[in-house]
Amino acid sequence: MCKYLTFIGIGVLLIVSSCVPNRKTVLLQYEDELEQENYPTDTTLRSYKPDRFDYRIQPEDVLSVKVLSLTREEYDFFNETNDTNLVNQGQQGGIVLSGYLVDYNGEIEFPVVNKIKVAGLTIHEAQKLIQSKAMDFLKEPVVRVRLLNFRVTLLGEVAQEGVISVFNNRTNIIEAVGLAGGLDDLADRSKVKILRHENGTVNVYYINLLDEDLVNSPYYYVHNNDVIIVPPLKQKPFRQYLTQNFTLVISTLSLLFLTINLFN
Repeated sequence: MCKYLTFIGIGVLLIVSSCVPNRKTVLLQYEDELEQENYPTDTTLRSYKPDRFDYRIQPEDVLSVKVLSLTREEYDFFNETNDTNLVNQGQQGGIVLSGYLVDYNGEIEFPVVNKIKVAGLTIHEAQKLIQSKAMDFLKEPVVRVRLLNFRVTLLGEVAQEGVISVFNNRTNIIEAVGLAGGLDDLADRSKVKILRHENGTVNVYYINLLDEDLVNSPYYYVHNNDVIIVPPLKQKPFRQYLTQNFTLVISTLSLLFLTINLFN
């Protein structure tokens, strides 16, 4: 009987040890605010000014370039489709996206103007550059440039692993996680790994999603082709394997001890 109670006690301890406190799950915490019972309302508690992030175009990016002007349509050769350089991106949300592929030299091949080097420029800088080229041919041209293939990969303890497309170049990591359906209950939010392509190399960083100071971090905004890996907490094996089978273990032990008692 004592052995039986001992096994039950061990089981209870394992279940308790698999519990996850709030301090390991609540995102963007500030000091000991979780221990406060009353929070100030209708007031600004803190203010942050994150570093401005302007994405810079890289080779293999796909750009949408639209040129509008007062020039008559039949003379507006910039909006003619060039099948050689136009890359079809498929359909998403009912809209067919297509654009110009940035080659390994950082250039796009544009009608009449030929090649324009855009790698290393921000979207706004590329817009101004193409507009300056178009002014030689069109009357009061207006250029709109958009990045079509801004993608982030999320793996590990997220609701939906995979690659997500981002159409806002200033998307932060909390928004990216939200696009993946959020984090699982057993995600280790304090040790999130980021693999980032920078100047031909892949750099690895760790960030803490539990700390509100992340807003001031240079890793607050995601970059194109970021790979974000969310590891599990140590409690996951207990939750996933032991606690789910705890009833079966207790039933087996009960049957075992009952059999032993009958034979004794």
